[in-house]
Amino acid sequence: MTQKLVESQVWRSLFRHGYPDTPLNQSLVMMGNVFLHLHPVKVSRQAMKITYTWCMGGISFFLFLLLTITGVFLMFFYVPDTNQAYVNVQQLNTLVSFGYLTRNMHRWAAHLMVVSVTLHMIRVFYHGAYKPPREFNWVIGVLLFIITLFLSFTGYLLPWDQTAYWATVVGINLNGTAPFLGPFLADFLRGGGEIGTETLARFYSMHMLLIPGLIFALIGLHLYLVIRLGVSSPPWSREAAGSDYDSDEPVTNGRSGLTQPAARSGWRRNGGDEV
Repeated sequence: MTQKLVESQVWRSLFRHGYPDTPLNQSLVMMGNVFLHLHPVKVSRQAMKITYTWCMGGISFFLFLLLTITGVFLMFFYVPDTNQAYVNVQQLNTLVSFGYLTRNMHRWAAHLMVVSVTLHMIRVFYHGAYKPPREFNWVIGVLLFIITLFLSFTGYLLPWDQTAYWATVVGINLNGTAPFLGPFLADFLRGGGEIGTETLARFYSMHMLLIPGLIFALIGLHLYLVIRLGVSSPPWSREAAGSDYDSDEPVTNGRSGLTQPAARSGWRRNGGDEV
């Protein structure tokens, strides 16, 4: 019965490879599974240690998903109008079921995301993971860091209280002092001669649609490059970023005339400190 189930068309369409008992089957399982494919086929054991990565990248992505879910919930009870925004926030805290909890989850997740992204950038820079061949991924990370700060800034005005209003006044005036594009950027953010309904509507549109969409696109590209280039190894290992570890020699499986394709990160399939 079990043999018939394993050999059936349904089973073979779901599980296209055998049990991952060999390096080749392990690689095929990773490349053929949509969820496992989020990770490189081969990674260094040292690169997977919690003391090396701090999991800051994964924590940042989790916090962004939490912000997306709680933000969609808050959208149903908020109107970007200067006459209703503050009242909506107060009603959300007092009248809506789980509204106070959801709003505070959204607020604290925003603060923690800024902290986690900052720590992630520090960790990558300190360990030299920005070196070849990951220079472009580092640029994307810098863009994500800047956009994360802008996402937090645009959300700060939405409660429309005294703190949010005057903090936004200071932020827009600071942008206006920048050379060349500063005055244009300040006028664009303000939406008029003074901060009001147009400003709130623009900040709301950017906070809820433009910036999250851009972050989703950049995160997708960022993760693709991590999969394509592999996870960087610690700088004290021979597979560190920027080293000459990659080899152009074909990798064989020990039998004459047969060659295995090299892993996408450039590490050998057989031998080396891999998992």
